[in-house]
This record gives sequence, C-alpha cells and structure tokens, in this order.
Amino acid sequence: MVLNNQNALIRIFSRLVSCAFLVLSCAACFLMPSTREGIMQMFLVGAYLLLFQGYQRRDAAGIIYYSFLMFGFASLVCPHILYFIPLLWLLMATNLLAISWRTWTASLLGLLTPYWFILAWVLYQQDFSLITSHFSPLFDFQFPIRYERLGINVLLTWGLLAICAVTGIVHLIRKNGYDSIRIRLLYGIFIWMDLFAFALMFFQPQHYNMLLRVIIINTSPLIAHFLALTSTKITNVAFYVLTGLILIITAFNVWSILFPF
Repeated sequence: MVLNNQNALIRIFSRLVSCAFLVLSCAACFLMPSTREGIMQMFLVGAYLLLFQGYQRRDAAGIIYYSFLMFGFASLVCPHILYFIPLLWLLMATNLLAISWRTWTASLLGLLTPYWFILAWVLYQQDFSLITSHFSPLFDFQFPIRYERLGINVLLTWGLLAICAVTGIVHLIRKNGYDSIRIRLLYGIFIWMDLFAFALMFFQPQHYNMLLRVIIINTSPLIAHFLALTSTKITNVAFYVLTGLILIITAFNVWSILFPF
C-alpha cells in the first residue's frame, strides 16, 4: 500500500496493488509456514520503497545504501536473492537513471554491511564453515529439472501467476503512453524482475518457496494496473475469469493443506 501511494503506481485512486498482493499471497497459502522466505519478502518490499526514491538522483548514495542494506538482510535468510543483484545494478542505470560510482559503491557497501557483523563473529569463533555453508547453495544447481517434485498446488499457482504477469505486461506495453515516463520506468523494473524470477523458477524450480514470493511482489502491481485502468467488455470478462481462477486455486490449495494427498 505504501509502495503504491508513494510512487502513484496507478494514476487513479485505487487500492488494487495492495489488494492484488493480498489475494495472490492468500492463493499461495502453502508458502505461509515458511518464516525465512516471509522475512525475505518483507525486506524486498522495503528495498523497493527506498530504491524508487533514488529515481534520477545520482547523488542519492544514502538512499541506495539503505535500499541495498535491505537486500543484504534478505540475503542473510535467503542467499538466492543475490542472483537478482546484477540485474538491479543494470536497472539502476537503465530505469532508475541513478547509477554513478558513488551510488554503485553505496549499493555494494549496503549489501555487504550485514556480512561485516557476521564476519566479526566468524573471526571470533574461528569457524569459517558458517560462511561456506551460507553461500554454497548459490552453486547448487539441480539437473535434470524435476517439475513433478513441486506438487500440483505449486504448479497451479505458478500458472496463475504467469497468467497475471503476462496479462499485466501486455497491457502495459499496449497502454504505456498514458502513464508518465517515471511510472513506465518503475513498471519496467517490476517487469524485468518478474521475468528473471520466472526464468529462475523454470530452470531451478526447487527454489519455488523464495521465487514465488518474489513473483507475487512484482506481479501484483502489473495485474493491478490492468484491472484498475481497463473497462472494456473483454477486460471485464477477464476480471471475472481471473477472480474465478484465483478463488478456485485458493480453495484447492487450502484443501490440499487440510487434507494432503
């Protein structure tokens, strides 16, 4: 809600960004018991809040530092979030227009700050296994890819999020002239982060618990923009179809939790 209000992601008064986030999160109710990934999701939203304030500000080293500090904390609980850092640096240059040696250095320092404290503890304990055990999953790739291990509830939710993401992206491409340049660039960040998360999910589905949460964060404003700013007969039908799909998949996921099969 704050992310929407601070950045005016939808050009009319609407709560659909936060509502879409809540609805999609409830649809993926099987993710709720995972506390570590939930903490990561909270830090990721906080990082976006700070990162977007650095738009067109190459002197915003302080804001960028605190934004990447949030990414650093997120990587402490989910190290795989570090996969997104190179993409974020690229988006800082192309979409935020906030890249400079100062902001890039600030982002690197912010990312490393949590690890400085851990390094002090490791040096005190003389036990470097903590560092190796934390970063080793980043290089653990599973081949061949086994989608059948995900379960039908994960696959259905992944498909639902893909439908919402594609719908929102196509709508933004067709109607991007109606929004300001700043809003288009911010939505570009959501789109590229979403596509990258889907690509990681496709090649390494064993990390679905983390990746689905990243997808939900980035898909929510995309589908909200579509639902809030379209009113044709086709899009009205699409609204009811999406609502029906979400309700059916949510009910199925709740049923599979209560009565596992």
